[in-house]
This record gives sequence, structure tokens and C-alpha cells, in this order.
Amino acid sequence: MAEKGIARCFLSTFVKEEADGPEKLLHEQEEMYMVKKNDKKKDKKKAGGKRSRSTRLKKEAIMHRIVSTFESSPALPLNYKQVCKLIGIDNNVQKLQVADMLESMAAGGFLKEVDRGRYRLNNLGTIAEGVFVRRSNGKNSFIPDEGGTPIFIAERNSAHAMDGDRVKVQLFARRKNAEPEGEVIEVLESKERVFVGKLQVTRGFAFLVTENKTLANDIFIPKEKLKGGKTGDKAIVRIVEWPDNAKNPIGEVVDILGMAGDNTAEMHSILAEFGLPYKYPENVEKAAKRIPDEIPADEIAKREDFRDVLTFTIDPKDAKDFDDALSARLLDNGNWEVGVHIADVTHYVKPESVIDREAESRATSVYLVDRTIPMLPERLCNQICSLRPNEEKLCFSAIFELDKDAEVVRSRICRTVIKSDRRFAYEEAQEVIEKGEGDCKEAILALNELAKKLREKRFRHGAINFDRYEVKFEIDENGKPLRVYFKVSKDANKLIEEFMLLANKTVAELVGRPPKGKAKKTFVYRIHEVPDPEKMENFATFIRRFGYRLKSDGKKTEISKGINHLLDQVQGKPEENLIETVAIRAMQKAKYSTDNIGHYGLAFDYYTHFTSPIRRYPDMMVHRLLERYMAGGKSAVKKKYENLCEHCSSMEQVAANAERASIKYKQVEFMSDKLGQVFDGVISGVTEWGLYVELNDNKCEGMVPMRDLDDDYYEFDEKNYCIIGRRKKRRYRLGDPVTIKVAQANLERKQLDFLLV
Repeated sequence: MAEKGIARCFLSTFVKEEADGPEKLLHEQEEMYMVKKNDKKKDKKKAGGKRSRSTRLKKEAIMHRIVSTFESSPALPLNYKQVCKLIGIDNNVQKLQVADMLESMAAGGFLKEVDRGRYRLNNLGTIAEGVFVRRSNGKNSFIPDEGGTPIFIAERNSAHAMDGDRVKVQLFARRKNAEPEGEVIEVLESKERVFVGKLQVTRGFAFLVTENKTLANDIFIPKEKLKGGKTGDKAIVRIVEWPDNAKNPIGEVVDILGMAGDNTAEMHSILAEFGLPYKYPENVEKAAKRIPDEIPADEIAKREDFRDVLTFTIDPKDAKDFDDALSARLLDNGNWEVGVHIADVTHYVKPESVIDREAESRATSVYLVDRTIPMLPERLCNQICSLRPNEEKLCFSAIFELDKDAEVVRSRICRTVIKSDRRFAYEEAQEVIEKGEGDCKEAILALNELAKKLREKRFRHGAINFDRYEVKFEIDENGKPLRVYFKVSKDANKLIEEFMLLANKTVAELVGRPPKGKAKKTFVYRIHEVPDPEKMENFATFIRRFGYRLKSDGKKTEISKGINHLLDQVQGKPEENLIETVAIRAMQKAKYSTDNIGHYGLAFDYYTHFTSPIRRYPDMMVHRLLERYMAGGKSAVKKKYENLCEHCSSMEQVAANAERASIKYKQVEFMSDKLGQVFDGVISGVTEWGLYVELNDNKCEGMVPMRDLDDDYYEFDEKNYCIIGRRKKRRYRLGDPVTIKVAQANLERKQLDFLLV
């Protein structure tokens, strides 16, 4: 069809600068069209000498081509004859149809009549700046800085902008009953254009094939930019150029991660996909090696000495970085003195040092299924700062005196030196709690009773009890998952949790509640907003189908107590995990900020993160601010710390996404040898493209594609979380029990496909 060639012609021509004027552009287009038309005639002649006939187009097709023509060159005025030539119409009836359409489009505001019978796009002067959102399905969009409705950007109008780029967009006049559209006219600020995928290498060149959701095109790689990569290698590739008329961007290999399917290569791929580092810079490692192990005597002399007080750590059995320890001693008055001792990381990591800059950039440690990507170099996080047993360590500590009712009689924050007597795994501490026997039993049993009272008090004040299990994998030496199991939080876990919460709350109150007459100082808070009323109403509507009720408005404590009651009701029920998941989605996300609004989920007016400086940069910020203010220093610059808070909140979310991706990969890998097997599950998500099903046995989630529901034509009902068959009216709802067969396990996409049985 001639129109395909024509489209290519005008689209490639219109991206040129219009310095030569519209007449020359039009002339060039007409010449190209005539060449294409003559070529077509020659082809017909060769085929049998038959005369070509004009193809009659439907009205919708004509309209689409007219719109594309004007959008491709918004400044060029055209009359109906010129438009007809450009879109390949030489039928007189349809020419008159085009003339009528142009007139009506001008009346509707889409076109502007600049001269009698000559029109151009009615959009000049409407310019906006914002962020470009690229999608591999072609549904690109533009988010204006001032907010509002996203603007659709067709691929031909994208200027090859990448996801996250800051762009300048020219907005088109909105057509009746159509979504707003625009064209990228300038890329103001580019994100780093790095992608992860699998190499396909031929003799002279290669392609990177990626499953990235933002890029549909494979990346062309010249042979000299391959870095020795071979077909099947997982690689990181940077786009260096995307010519205007090229279908594929041109890239260069940054790093070869290893063969696809290799566990380390796949884990590093996940990190790279999210822009997270998978190895430590050499200069940072060298800087860490220069830090001495020994603690000078004069440093010990400055600190409170807890080396002779019973102290221990309780951590996961495979942990290496112990950033918190508890000390306990019974006082003469019958109260317990409990010390929450936190690794004094900022004693070793100085502001603006090479180690500090790397830690700030990373902002958090990342915990994948089979490995930890630490925020700090291993020498610091696993050795010098880690509160290992029988080693003298420097700490920043919160010391509490608690009575038998777990009321805080007095507290203080101070720098200390400790020597841990024992390292407990959670399982070991739990055994002491359950049997009443074992090392440090008196202290552990006393701390457990105090923790229970602290917890009960917290819930009484409106804290929400999201006590969910974690999905864990038992893996072999090659990273292959052997089984899936669920980690349930027991008393030993809750013991540590309560004292860490108490320390964090106390530190936040110390700075956030200054003495009367003193001004508040800049500080880093962990905040959690009250749930959005609309989301809560939707959640309340959702749970009604399971027979539950929830008051979605009222006082904060009333809502939180209602949620706790609901969570108690669903415990042990098939819908437990689903309802907990939807409840969490109804909540706001916790984040870091210098503006304190309290923490809704914990029911604390003041809260921060102080207890994990080995794995979280905000905790290091808190330690430094505490040290500054305890020494009588002035308030820190708020803007600097607010920017750091935003960065840390963002990186926390990225790390969580990477962790979920690694779990998803292992779930797919675990299910890959179970093709054809049948499992019971529950519908955990409903979308226009299919049903998500979570299996009861192992909590692996897969999708039943809409195309495989072939017994009817199903329509998506977003409001009611379901799909409905058009003819048979069969309904599949969120939370419905279903039986599925495992159809496919795609490791590349981290996707399981199921079939309904």
C-alpha cells in the first residue's frame, strides 16, 4: 500500500528544521510521494500491466491520517488538495470528504484556518515542561510539572525521549471526545539510558533484547562496543545515540554479568535493572581498610562503660552485621535498666568522606533472596562496627529504667563502650522464652515480659498490628530454590522490635520536644500519614463481600482499632493474606522528612530511625544531628536534610522493588519444574489483561491471561474488582478461590502463567 511509504516520507521530512519554509517542505513531500507512486506503477506494470485503482478509505482511516499529518508538522499550513496528496487520496469524492473534514476540524478547534481554505494545527504557543513516561506498549505519556491529567505522547512524537527524562512538550488542541495529546519538542534533562537484557550476537553486530517495560525496541550494538559479549550473555548496555530516522537505538556494552540463568548473573541483573550497584568501588574498599581496628584508650575514657554489664544480640541466624545489642541489669529498687546499644558508625565514617558519599548514594542495604548488598564496605558493616560477641565495640545508646509495668521512669542518650557476652539467633532466644531455660534466661524472660507490656500499651493507643509472615526460600549452593517456607514473627522477634521502637521514639522526642522557650531544631523523622479517606472507603467496600465490616471514618484511634479488629477476625482464614495485602495498599507509605506529623501506623507523635546505622543512611543522619545538638550546636540547615530525606525515601522504595523482583524470580524458578501440576489458590489481582492468582501452598503468584479465558468474552469491572463474561455473566472477583494448572514459567519476564481448571 502506497500510504505506508507516504507516512514514512512525511514523518521523516517533518522532523527537519523548517528554515527553508513550508513551501519547500511541501514540495519535497510531493516529490517523494510521486516517486513512490511511480515506483508503484512500475511494480504493477511488471506484474501484468494492470491499471491501478484508487483505494477507497473508510472515514475513520482518513481522519487518522489527517490528524497524523498535521501533528507531524504543527506549523505548516495546508489546503485540502495538499492534504489529499500527502495521505494518498486521488478519488474526487473522497477529496470533497477531506475538505469537509478540515472545515469541521477547524470548527471543533483542532485546526486553525490561517488563510481561506488553508489550515494548521491549533496548538502554537501551548508549551509545558515535565517528565516523560515511556512504555513498551506505545502508551507513552507526559506528566506536567504543575500536575493534572497525563498527556498522551504517540511514539512518532516522542523525539526518542526515555522514561524519566525531563522534556518540553507542545500540546495539541484537544479533539472532541479524545484524550489530550502532545509532542516532545526538546529533551531538557536525560536520565542515564542504561538497560539490562540478553545479547544476540551475529558476525558484524549484536542486539540487546530486553524485557524492560519502558522500551519496546532492541538496542543495536556495533561489534567494537561488545566488550567480548556472546549470545546468551546477560549484559548492561548504555544507549549512546538514537538517530531520528532509526527504529533501534545504538548502544555500547557497559558490563557483562554472565550467562543468562546463572544465579549471580540474574541477581546482579535485578540490581542493575533498578539502577542499584552490584559491586563496591575499589577506592571505597581501600578507604575502609585504612580504618584501624583498635579503640584508643582516650576514646573509651570519654564514654560510659557497659563492658561489665550483661549484653547480648538477637538476630537472624545467617546475619553478619549486628547493629544493635541489649544490655539488662536488675536495679536495687526492683526496676530493670535496659540499654539499647547501637553501633557507632558515625565515629568511623566522617561526613563528606569517600565512604560517606558512597553510603549516602546507596542510602540503604539491599536484601535479595540469597545475598545482601551492603550500604557500607564489608570491613565496616561485618567487622569494625558489627557488635560481635567478646569484642569491645563503640556504641550510641539509649538507656532506660523501666518499672514492672514497663513505664519509663527515666532515660538518657549517651555514647558507650560495650562487650557483648552472647550472640543469639532468634530461634535460640525463642527457645529460652518457651522453655524458661538457657543462657541469660533471667534477663531474656524479664525483657520479654516488659516487651509484651510495651506492645500492649502501643496497641491501646491506636497502633496497627500488621504482623505478616515473610516468604523465605531454602536454596542450595548454586542458588536454586529447594523449598518455600514462611517466617512467622514470634516473641523473640517482638522483644527486639519493641525495644528498638522505644529507642527510636525516645530519640525523636528528645529533639522534637525541646524544653519550654527553646526553638525546635532540624531533625530527621520517620513519618506516616493518616490513610486517604477514599482508599479506606474502597477498602471497606471490598471486605464487605467477605462478610466483614469496617468503619472508614472517625477519629484516628477508632479507624486503627477497627483495622486491628478486622485483622484479628481474618487470622487463619483463606482470605487472610489477601485482606492484609489490600489493607496495606490502603495505607500511606511511611517516609523520611524534616517536618514531623507523627507516625500513624505506630501511633507515635514522634518517631525516627536511630537503631540501624549499618544498613540505613537516615540513621547515620540522626546520629550526627544528635551528636551536634548534645554538644550544644546550632540547628542544621533544613533544606539540606530535607533533600537527603527525599533521596533516602526514594532509594528505600527502589530497594524494596528490587527485593520483590528477586523473590518473584525465585518463585518462578521454584515453579519451573512443576509445569502441568494443579494447585489451589485465590485471585489476588484483577486487571484488564488477566487475573493474578496466589497459590495457597507456597504463596507463588502467577497470571491467568485474559486471552486464555476462551469460554466467553470477559470485560473488566474496575469498580467491583472483577471481570464479567458478556454472554454467560460468569464473574471472577478479587478474593475468589480458584484451581489452576501451571502452564508456563518465564524466568526472563519473572512471570508464571496459569490456566483455570
